[in-house]
Amino acid sequence: MALGATYLNFGVDHILLGADHLLFVFGLIWIVGIGRRLVSTITAFTIGHSISLAAAAFGVIGVPERPLNACIALSIVFVGVEIVKQRRGEAGLTARYPWAVAGGFGLVHGIGFASALAGLGIERRLLPAALAFFNIGVEIGQLAFVLLTLALIWAHRRLGAVVPGSRDLLPGYAIGSIAAFWFIGRLLRVLAID
Repeated sequence: MALGATYLNFGVDHILLGADHLLFVFGLIWIVGIGRRLVSTITAFTIGHSISLAAAAFGVIGVPERPLNACIALSIVFVGVEIVKQRRGEAGLTARYPWAVAGGFGLVHGIGFASALAGLGIERRLLPAALAFFNIGVEIGQLAFVLLTLALIWAHRRLGAVVPGSRDLLPGYAIGSIAAFWFIGRLLRVLAID
């Protein structure tokens, strides 16, 4: 049971300390809103990253860490651009097919989760159990983040809080700018010659 608790906690910690993954999920929530579409979108993200996490953990696929991290940042830039498009009245790809975008980028994010798991040097015989508990931990952390975000949205609406100015575009620009900063830094590491 100690193995289960260890990797469950590691999964929760990994997602809650993974600002890039949380920012991506936040962007999805901002685009699809509350309801069935959110459930299908988050489920698609979960399925995508669970598949690639398992495939990468078992050595079926592998991507060098530096380019992978740059791609993860670029996925968040994409979501930021999609938020701005939506607020301007354009139906972007994520607004039309949120489950497809979430599932596709979930595949990329899952490989990133696997790189964190690989760094622990898990014995091959313990890998299936460690992977299962780690993934459950990631899902618990992700669900906690989604529920917290929804609670804040509910509280904002309940209080009737109003943000002046271009509040509709601000989240998209903020998400996109932060992710672009990450992408540029990560891309420079990819291009650096060691």
